[in-house]
Amino acid sequence: MAKPVPTAILFDVFGTCVDWRTCVAREVAAMAAAKGVTLDALAFTDAWRANYSPSMEVVRSGKRPYVPLDVLHRETLVTLCAQFGLPLSEAETDNLNFAWHRLDPWADTVVGLDRLAAKFILSPLSNGNVRLLVDMAKRASLPWDTVLSTEVFKAYKPMPQTYLGAVEMLGCKPGEVMLTAAHNADLRAGQALGLLTAFIHRPTEYGPAQKADLGPEGDWTYIARDLEDLADQLGV
Repeated sequence: MAKPVPTAILFDVFGTCVDWRTCVAREVAAMAAAKGVTLDALAFTDAWRANYSPSMEVVRSGKRPYVPLDVLHRETLVTLCAQFGLPLSEAETDNLNFAWHRLDPWADTVVGLDRLAAKFILSPLSNGNVRLLVDMAKRASLPWDTVLSTEVFKAYKPMPQTYLGAVEMLGCKPGEVMLTAAHNADLRAGQALGLLTAFIHRPTEYGPAQKADLGPEGDWTYIARDLEDLADQLGV
């Protein structure tokens, strides 16, 4: 039986489309060097990312009103600078926080997205806020047709309103939209709401010692080694 073909494709961004770990660690290392501080930039970056989900969970649980990811990232950064002994001014803190706006795409990302854009409506569906996603897209040449951040819905994935809100804004039904991600939990949440799914292999997102999301863990609509492979499977 032929696989269903979507009208629109939504993309997770961090890890799926861009290499956050290498890029953020590079900027952490440069800032530390400029300040004359010796630290493990990868450990700093991993600790920053480790608080990504916990910081959003405070919002998802209703214990805190919605704030954009830039705010959550900055709060974590301030804590980590104290822990790692990296003294930054307010301006330096803001600049390093915007490292998340300056992430490089994986080698296959732009080519794969350009191919997919010839046939499908493309948009991120990321927990990154709108400004972050726009800055990233302009710098990395990501060919989005629109930018659907969860900020639009004042919620964070995997809350249902993020996926269903994006589907509604695209003028589609859930079965006409495909969520593409390197993270099984994200795909499970989308699939439960009727979206098509595509798993992308990113086994080094968290570095050589990555333990999670090393392969597909569900009955996803498509399974691809990268975005060019996904384009091949979708016939573009």
